[in-house]
Amino acid sequence: MQIRPLSIADAFEVTPRQFPDDRGVFLESFRGDLLAEVIGHRPQVVQTNISVSSRGTVRGIHFADVPPSQAKYVTALSGALLDFVIDLRVGSPTFGQWDSVLLDTVDRRAVYLAEGLGHAFVALEDDTTAMYLCTAAYNPGREHGIHPLDAEVGLVFPDGLEPLLSPKDAAAPSLAQALDENLLPSYGACLALARELADQDQDQDQGQD
Repeated sequence: MQIRPLSIADAFEVTPRQFPDDRGVFLESFRGDLLAEVIGHRPQVVQTNISVSSRGTVRGIHFADVPPSQAKYVTALSGALLDFVIDLRVGSPTFGQWDSVLLDTVDRRAVYLAEGLGHAFVALEDDTTAMYLCTAAYNPGREHGIHPLDAEVGLVFPDGLEPLLSPKDAAAPSLAQALDENLLPSYGACLALARELADQDQDQDQGQD
């Protein structure tokens, strides 16, 4: 398994090693221990989500209040999607910037994004099925969105796709509006949460000795 940092700090592309034979293929799609080596703590999966999307469907940009927010590990079970990580952390060196990874059933990559980062994707094929491993349960009172077509964010979608948004995502504020309304997480709060999670991991390891 190869884990590559994206251009947004605390986000990673994960490429598993695949073992094909005449029966099909086998792979390890998630390794919490290997991920812990690069993020500083073992992610605790609390909730698993699955979405099925038609071609052109855009989901996001979504994020949650910090703490606890919600780290995500996203992969495609069928079809293909272009996955976006957007830095919404006020004070971050890459605030407002984004990176993307193609998730499909060929390379079977995954994307990990830490708490406080924004997430979105666009489905490239009909019946694209995405699976998300989440470190916190969904809490509607603490969930927020940014309009995925906000020109200031500038997400680039493949040519020939007509974006299909939910009413909720279509009504989401722009990045500038969310900043003015103090909806965005601070970079300092995200760093503090990461240190807290690392300390909790260390305390658990010491308790097992």
